[in-house]
Amino acid sequence: MRIISGYFKGKKILTPKDIKTRPLKDMTKESMFNVIKHSNKFNIQIKNSTVLDLFSGVGSFGIECLSNEAKYVTFVENYQGVLPILEQNLENLKLEGRFEVINQNIFSDLSLKRNNYDIIFLDPPYKQGNIDKLIDEIFHKKLLKNKGLIILHRNKKSKENYSKYLKVLDEKNYGISKIMFGTLN
Repeated sequence: MRIISGYFKGKKILTPKDIKTRPLKDMTKESMFNVIKHSNKFNIQIKNSTVLDLFSGVGSFGIECLSNEAKYVTFVENYQGVLPILEQNLENLKLEGRFEVINQNIFSDLSLKRNNYDIIFLDPPYKQGNIDKLIDEIFHKKLLKNKGLIILHRNKKSKENYSKYLKVLDEKNYGISKIMFGTLN
């Protein structure tokens, strides 16, 4: 897996050897970033943005944002099998001061030092439920800026109800993945 664009383009991202983590595929990530940069359905700039990467895994999405000049990324992950890899990936880029890693169960208490993110990326395990409750909490805690972008990565066969607050602006399928781009009402 590699960084696909920006300042660190081509640099390798370390991945876990276990099967519990589902890193974002390069093709899916490249397509997502093309949508973010070129969509006429929403207007968001990665450069100088603040990003919340929930269920970060190895950090592929947030690292891509940093490579494309995001101002700051908060990575939230609590799976001990992947946390050292996330930390190593960030250490390899030498970006001190532009990110934080929070080792926390997102569903127990989503308490963050910052709020009002420009972009929030949710990449939970496909079998993870309660995504609607998480989106409700993001809404109630005002974690997403007005006109900010929320991106949700799910299995394309998923039939979940997401939240009455989520307004999906665009949806794309890539292999077995479904990526939804939206905002909160």
